[in-house]
Amino acid sequence: MKVSLFITCLSDAIYPRVGEAMLRILAKYGVRLDFPTVQTCCGQPAFNSGYWDAARESARTIMEAFEDSDFVISPSGSCTGMIHHYPKLFENDPVMRAKAEALQAKSYEFTQFLVGVLGVTDVGASFPHKVTYHPSCHGSRLLGIKDEPMALMQNVKGLEFVPLPFAEDCCGFGGTFAVKMADISGAMVSEKVDHVKETEAEVLVGLDLACLMNIAGNLRYRGESVRVMHLAELLAEGAKLA
Repeated sequence: MKVSLFITCLSDAIYPRVGEAMLRILAKYGVRLDFPTVQTCCGQPAFNSGYWDAARESARTIMEAFEDSDFVISPSGSCTGMIHHYPKLFENDPVMRAKAEALQAKSYEFTQFLVGVLGVTDVGASFPHKVTYHPSCHGSRLLGIKDEPMALMQNVKGLEFVPLPFAEDCCGFGGTFAVKMADISGAMVSEKVDHVKETEAEVLVGLDLACLMNIAGNLRYRGESVRVMHLAELLAEGAKLA
């Protein structure tokens, strides 16, 4: 099977180590990731701002990039969720809508693919630290991600999981929302960090780099020492694949 990596903008430009962690974990199970270089932004910023013509251009590029892939794997619930909006973008174009639906059906967030498709819940990792988890809005609400990350963390030896109070509350990023409503966004992430501190966790993990970047920024601003990681990074480090 041809499994392709949809790296996403933030992972490509700011957190390339997350893509590398995914590659190493999947390679352990015989999955060699293909990387179409023509891929670009998923179009979510334009879509959320009402510029649907621009979003369609991005969507066409993404659909072309992964047309021959059997599976498309991403480290972001947000960007994977955007692919689920593609059929709506092309609702008046039967040919493009069919292509959009085909891409949607084979696109997975990383933990969805690892647990749901490969059936892997234990990567042989050890991580003796106190960890809490932020379930990002798009992954949990658009894609229904809930059990997959928990199953993976439960099988990490030495990991002490601490539930995050009000975990399902938004971190305040929301893409363009953080720019257009900066004061409200700042108050939301500050509240999120207050709850992270309540857990006394050493590490905060999540599945969406935009949210993790937002929370990490507030933690650094406040001088907190909590380490922020994508779950793929934690698993790869714990399994000595990093």
